[in-house]
Amino acid sequence: MSSIAVIGLDIAKRVFQVHGSNTSGAVLERRQLRRSDMLSYFGSLEPCLIGIEACATAHFWGRELQALGHDVRLIPPQYVKPYVKRNKTDAADAEAICEAVTRPGMHFVPVKTAEQQAVLSLHRIRDRLVRQRTMTGNALRGHMAEFGIVEAQGIAGTKRLAAIVEDGEDARLPTLARRALMSLVRQFYDTVERIEELGRELTAWHKKNETSRRLASMPGIGPILASALVASVPDPSVFASARQFAAWLGLVPRQHSTGGKARLGGISKRGDGYLRRLLVTGATAALFRSKEVRTRPWVRELLKRRSAKVVAVALANKMARIAWALMRDGAYYAKPA
Repeated sequence: MSSIAVIGLDIAKRVFQVHGSNTSGAVLERRQLRRSDMLSYFGSLEPCLIGIEACATAHFWGRELQALGHDVRLIPPQYVKPYVKRNKTDAADAEAICEAVTRPGMHFVPVKTAEQQAVLSLHRIRDRLVRQRTMTGNALRGHMAEFGIVEAQGIAGTKRLAAIVEDGEDARLPTLARRALMSLVRQFYDTVERIEELGRELTAWHKKNETSRRLASMPGIGPILASALVASVPDPSVFASARQFAAWLGLVPRQHSTGGKARLGGISKRGDGYLRRLLVTGATAALFRSKEVRTRPWVRELLKRRSAKVVAVALANKMARIAWALMRDGAYYAKPA
């Protein structure tokens, strides 16, 4: 048992699959573990290299196994798939992880701390509530349109519709419909309140975190985006360059090149879609509201040839690269000369 050097661990809710090998690749261990047996089993092993797919609960188990002295490396699931032989089973997945974790060119995901995961939980819950607010507003808008009451899209328009529903003197809306729509109005305002509450918590965390404050010194990055970047990227040094970081976010052109001819398409949209969406939103706001951004020579020239949305995506790419440099160097944003 003490000669096991590498373990591929396929995690699940209750039953975990272990595939262990020595330094030469010979298989020494294949077994299933119940959740309750995980820590006692790995606590009995000498420190070794453990590979885990970066999926649900992976960061928790990474922290637990690191506390036992093991070297834990999380692997993106798409990088494990090519090593799976034949049909997919837990045993085949564990064997593939064991093989993938030893590859010299493999990319790994840093294990997040409990605090970073807590911040990301705030972000995910807030993002879900924002979607629910949009759904509720669209439902209210659709029902009101049936009675000829139409307002502009957006939160302001939805609030005006809600005021009409709450106004018992407005004869355009039948009493029965008003009673039914009041449930949507209450749900809308409750969702707005919870979004604002989570936003305040994220802002408070942002003010306490130095790295997050440094990121917010850049135009287009506020407390929400800054805290999301800090929580999602615990160690910026895992990226070899700023371009690699932008590629991880899916903000670089998709390539389909062959025969010595480069073919570039739209952005790849790979990686973290939430961060990418926040960056593009922040870049769009900076493009229209920041004079310092609009007057940059490359932005002015690009706006002459391409639409504002395309320029916003290009600016988001630039922002991602600068954010990586700020996180790596521990510096504040400086305006271009």
